[in-house]
Amino acid sequence: MIRPTRRSLPKQFRFEQPKSRPVVVNFQGGQVTSDAGLSLIAEIDRKLQITSQFAECFQDYRKPNRIDHTVESLITQRIYGLVMGYEDLNDHEELRHDPMFAIALQKRIGIENEAFVLAPKLYIKSSRTLS
Repeated sequence: MIRPTRRSLPKQFRFEQPKSRPVVVNFQGGQVTSDAGLSLIAEIDRKLQITSQFAECFQDYRKPNRIDHTVESLITQRIYGLVMGYEDLNDHEELRHDPMFAIALQKRIGIENEAFVLAPKLYIKSSRTLS
């Protein structure tokens, strides 16, 4: 009988974010998140451009110099929240300070004197009225 060889797993993984400190994932414990799968969802989304194409369907009437969050980031944040099981808009009040969501939305984290904050409760206003 041939015994299967054991593959050794790397002790840590590294995710590089542009203009941000690298995110290192290891198995040492410490601060833990149950939303780590969001990084994979975000990577697939970036490659397939699902949320970015969906965001192009919306017209942004806001003044550009007063915008903190683009329509694309608002929509992406909402969709990622739904995908991760946060269907209530009140959940986004907590998620806006969540480092995993910041990484998925490519916000800068770990920069001194610069806090990341995602959008608060997300409301997408429709121009249609209900009869």
